[in-house]
Amino acid sequence: MKNTNNNQLKKSLGFGFGIAVLIGGTIGVGILRTPGIIAGMLDNYWLILACWLFGGIYILIGANSYAELATMLPKAGGSYNYIKRAFGDYAGFLSGWFDYIANSVPPAFYCIVISEYIVVLFPSLESQTTVIAIAFLIAFTALHVSGVKNGSYFQQLTSIIKVGVFVALIVACFMYSGVQFNPIEKDTPFFEMGILFGFFKSLQLIIGTYDGWYAVCFFAEEDKNPSKNIPKSLYTGAIIVIVLYVLINTAFFYVLPVSVLANSPLVAADVAKVVFGTQGAIIVTVIAIFSLISILNAYMMIPARILFGLSRDGFFIQKGTKINKGGTPIVALLVSSLISLLLIYIGSFEVLFSFGTFMSVIVWGLAYCSLIKLRNKEPDLPRPYRSWAYPWSTILVIIATVALLMGFAYSDTKNFVIILAISLFSYPVFLFINRNKN
Repeated sequence: MKNTNNNQLKKSLGFGFGIAVLIGGTIGVGILRTPGIIAGMLDNYWLILACWLFGGIYILIGANSYAELATMLPKAGGSYNYIKRAFGDYAGFLSGWFDYIANSVPPAFYCIVISEYIVVLFPSLESQTTVIAIAFLIAFTALHVSGVKNGSYFQQLTSIIKVGVFVALIVACFMYSGVQFNPIEKDTPFFEMGILFGFFKSLQLIIGTYDGWYAVCFFAEEDKNPSKNIPKSLYTGAIIVIVLYVLINTAFFYVLPVSVLANSPLVAADVAKVVFGTQGAIIVTVIAIFSLISILNAYMMIPARILFGLSRDGFFIQKGTKINKGGTPIVALLVSSLISLLLIYIGSFEVLFSFGTFMSVIVWGLAYCSLIKLRNKEPDLPRPYRSWAYPWSTILVIIATVALLMGFAYSDTKNFVIILAISLFSYPVFLFINRNKN
């Protein structure tokens, strides 16, 4: 489908934004909550750290594949472009809408959670959570309507602040000397079946906490030098996140042992109360708000890029390709914001999130498969970055992704059936759209 010059995304982003959107789109309140749940399932300090490292290695190998794909096809919308090129229009249509749905839920969720944390600081606003959530949605929509550069600067600023407050929390934990460091409360055997089950359940939570690691790929078309910036952003951002996650867990279990924090709904608050006293809960709330503002900004930008790409390929309305003077895909942004507004009113996110995570992992798996397909199908396609240890690294990440999907299908059969039904229904919809397009 043809575009006019007015419908071209501007190349205004660089390496700094790439790292910022990866960090901003990954580190949220999950890292403040999941360590307690994982401690309850594993109850072994070294096994917990191994699990976080294992998840980190998974995303690093994934980044290796995405670096080649995104520099080979630097187009707005990320994954579905590679899948479409490798497996055809229907695969692109299905994966594109899967990816869009998965990334459309977070903005509404983060607006709601920010409003809930603000109420913790200001209890008199308790009856206004929906109003506060909508106000944040409108404010961030206005920010991105004003232009890509403003959104980029805000992302970089909030990501720097986010890393800063987490580093300060880690340092404060390690400076605390009120208890002896005795992390291993139990010598739980590593190879019991219960521990093995707990390890894989924990890994699912950890992968969810790492989700967002490939966010820079959605903006490849707007990068001034994608061939260099995207691989550097993927690896640098991923390593920063992995190091922070491992250090945060180590710091939490330095202050309080695994057995004490097991099954805690908000580990960070428990630790902060010990380190900072009665002000601990307020400090953690402020950290959570900074984390959420940064991740909200990233997720306000991502769905619009996917919808822009789908519109350009005829899988959504032609007006979805409209770009304003600031370089923002304005119609795609406004449509996505309207969806977020509706979700704020609905307000039930748990089912939607598990549904979205399932879809995301399917898209990742298809993207990894597309790398192998395109190496064979189009060997002469320019590849500014080539995946190291290919094909073994890609095969390894495909096997890991299939294992995750099997685990999801087993533990979340309802959503698995719904996704199968959507996939079957999507084909006649695709044929109808394709017929009208031609």
